[in-house]
Order: sequence, then C-alpha cells, then structure tokens
Amino acid sequence: MSRAQVSPKTVATLDTVSADAMLNALPHPVLMIAGDGKIADANVAAEAFFEASIPMLRRNMLRDLVPFGSPLLTLIEQVRRSGSAVNEYKVDLATPRNPGERLVDLHVAPLPEYQGHVIVMLQERTIADKMDRQLTHRGAARSVIALAAMLAHEIKNPLSGIRGAAQLLEQSAGDEDRQLTTLICDETDRIVKLVDRMEVFADERPVEREPVNIHVVLDHVKRLAQTGFARHIKFAEEYDPSLPPVLANRDQLIQVFLNLVKNAAEAIGETASDGEIQLTTAFRPGVRLAVPGTNARVSLPLEFCVKDNGPGVPEDLMPHLFDPFVTTKRTGSGLGLALVAKIVGDHGGIIECESQPRRTTFRVLMPIYSGDGVIDDAPSVQSP
Repeated sequence: MSRAQVSPKTVATLDTVSADAMLNALPHPVLMIAGDGKIADANVAAEAFFEASIPMLRRNMLRDLVPFGSPLLTLIEQVRRSGSAVNEYKVDLATPRNPGERLVDLHVAPLPEYQGHVIVMLQERTIADKMDRQLTHRGAARSVIALAAMLAHEIKNPLSGIRGAAQLLEQSAGDEDRQLTTLICDETDRIVKLVDRMEVFADERPVEREPVNIHVVLDHVKRLAQTGFARHIKFAEEYDPSLPPVLANRDQLIQVFLNLVKNAAEAIGETASDGEIQLTTAFRPGVRLAVPGTNARVSLPLEFCVKDNGPGVPEDLMPHLFDPFVTTKRTGSGLGLALVAKIVGDHGGIIECESQPRRTTFRVLMPIYSGDGVIDDAPSVQSP
C-alpha cells in the first residue's frame, strides 16, 4: 500500500512515530522547552543525562535541572527574542542530580510551529576532552621509558658496588658503625626496588593475550583486597553478565584493577565506618579512539569502573593524575597510576577519573575483540 493510499490521520501518526524514533536514535540529549520554561518533551539521551524519566522531566521547569544562573537559560531567552538559532561551547551544566563538572556544547533553535517553544541539544564535551587527556597520559608514560632504561643501566650497577662495600665494612665494624652499614644496605635495596618498578615502563615486548572474562578478574581482585588492605571496606558489584570477553593479559588486568582498588581503599582510609568500593561493568557504545599513525578508529564499548566514597582527588592533581611521580601519599612513588595508564593503553583502551567528595570513579574503556582482531564497526560518536 502506497503512502497516497493511507489516510491523513494514519500518515500523521506514522510521521510522529518516525520523528520520535529519529530523536531517540540521537546520542545527544534533546529537549523541547515550552514558552513558560517547562520541559515539553525530551529524547532517551536526555533521560540518561538528567537521570530522570521523560514523564518526570515533563513535570519540571528547565531551571530546576540546571545550575542557578546557567547560560543555557540566557541562550533560550535570546533565541526567543531573535528568532534565530544560537550555539555556545564548553558550558558547565552540572546538575543537582549529577554534581561535578559536565562540559557541554549548547545548540538552541526556535520552533516556529509552536509559539515560544525552543529546541535544545546538548553535546557532551567530556568524551573528547578525555581523549585529549588520554593522549597526554600516554605521552607522559612513554617519556618515562628512556629515563627508566637509563636508570636501570646507570644506577643499578654502582648501587650493587655500594652495597657490596657496605657488607665488607660491616664485617669489621663495631655496633654503632654496623647500624650505619645496615642503613646503607637498606637504602640501596629501596632504590633498586624503585628502579625495578620503573623498568616495567621500558619493557616493550609483546605480552601474551587471551580472551579474559573481566568478571573473573574483578572477583579475584575483590578477594585479594578483602583478605588484606580492604578487609574493613564494603564491596558492591553491578555487572553486565552479557559482556563478551576482552582479549588481554589476565595478570596485567589484575595488576590494573588491584592498583585501582588499593588506591580506593587508601583514599577511604582505615578509620571510615561506611567505606564502600563499587565495581561495575557495562556496554557503552558511542566512543571511538583514533589509532595513531593510521586512519583507523577503534570502538571502546566495554566500560569497567572502580568507584569509592572517599574524600576525592584534589582538584589541582586531576589534570596530572596519570603522570609519573604524581601522588598524594606521603610514602608513594607516584608510579602506580602511570603504570596503570600504560597497561590500559597497551591494550588499546583508555582510563579516566572523575572525582568529587564521596564520589570518585576510575573508568576503563576497552575495545571488543573477535578471534581475528578488533571489532571497530560498532555505532559510535567519533571524538575530534
């Protein structure tokens, strides 16, 4: 049956369904704002962004869902007065439901068919900014490789000589002097351990990989933590059981998540009575990462998170969190998260942190692998 043979009422219904389907297929939040400032309609992406269902959104004024004095409200009034579309970029649209920085590009346009109504589209900038930061993290990790190789060769050899000399002196030294020779040996051993940790950055050999069930890895990490450094902390899991395996080195993945869980436990502290670490896995289509040196792009739909309710990461450290030698611990070396970033990068993924008091999330995004290689044709939003 042709469209001409369908009744006008049926055509209108089909057009409405088609329009709704197109809006809901968009990965960006879209809102229709009525003349009185109330939300008249929204798509599925807006539900996720504002963490509220469409019926709930329709019961709210837009000003109740955005920060006080938000530029978005000013843009809407400007569009109503001028009757033309307006864009504004990198606006912080943190919501009371979801605090913390949420940078978005705003696209506001009038809806001539409805007096006073405007259409608002939000395009989150966080993904693109994460990609930029991730390339910086990888560059910082690579910059340590040459330093690590130099230290291993130029420092470990003389250290072994110093330690050997101290041991010879210890044989003929008195009690007081023996304490000094013991101190020399202990300090040289400590330096050697630090250099050994840095040597990991210089190891460019390919690692053996196999299909790994991420939930088995996370359960193993949880058991290790609960029998040791996190025995006083409650664990919660929110897993997607349908996730495919990730092609990875199991031991290195354990190293990554054990480090993240240990950092979370140390952030919570031993005296906290309500400390909780949450481990989550999910399938999040929509992120693609360019492969350096090629035109290829790899989808990163596998999301693994470690969340804690500790005090959060200091704001001034956030841009440099994965750089070598950056740490908030009094006795930390600052190499743990740099090594985590290197391992994740070697697996073709990215890692990012979002933090505010009592809500810190380390998010690892990994590609899907088939038996022959990377699956890179999933629907996605390309990063600039």
